[in-house]
Amino acid sequence: MVLLVRHGRTPTTGQVLPGRAPGLHLSDEGRAQAEAVAERIGQLADRTTGTSGSGRGPVAVYASPLERTQETARPIAKRLGLRVRTDRGLLECDFGGWTGAKLTDLSKKAEWTTVQRNPSSFRFPDGESFLEMQTRMASALARLVERHPGETVVAVSHADPIKAVVALAAGTPLDLFQRLTVAPCSVSALAYTGHGPFVLTVNSTDSLTALAIA
Repeated sequence: MVLLVRHGRTPTTGQVLPGRAPGLHLSDEGRAQAEAVAERIGQLADRTTGTSGSGRGPVAVYASPLERTQETARPIAKRLGLRVRTDRGLLECDFGGWTGAKLTDLSKKAEWTTVQRNPSSFRFPDGESFLEMQTRMASALARLVERHPGETVVAVSHADPIKAVVALAAGTPLDLFQRLTVAPCSVSALAYTGHGPFVLTVNSTDSLTALAIA
């Protein structure tokens, strides 16, 4: 099982398309969200491992290399007694020339309709396409699953990569992935089996203990 965690809020969440630009840290609210999701995941670990030591709690915590994901992952790793491992496959989409632009300005562009309604055909100027982002993210998770067969891992990433890989797991066309919502520090869980991936939950901001019997 892979627990996909979106990073916590930053001072520009919902206002700017930060992309991969360095130097963006969690806000005070984001740090509180990170602590809260760490506790929720910790409670799941407590429930799955229990006194029997069955070992079904998360065995590894991975994060994209950007500051906001690393800062979200650290409380999770601390709660689980693990360290944060960095995986570039979990990076935010490369928004190229749109990096750092205000969302209000981007929404006025003619291309914005394509981004929302036909993203599979769109490539950010001097950046990545949505299809490349989805393929990269899916490949990253496949590596983690292969590395930890039969175990649970945490992967801290970004909204669009998480939405894209959840859509892929659900068999939803990429052109419809924008209909999904992944809030800051929400958890989306995917179970990987011999019959393919299963979507266990999306955008959860509440208790995760039900996943203990998934």
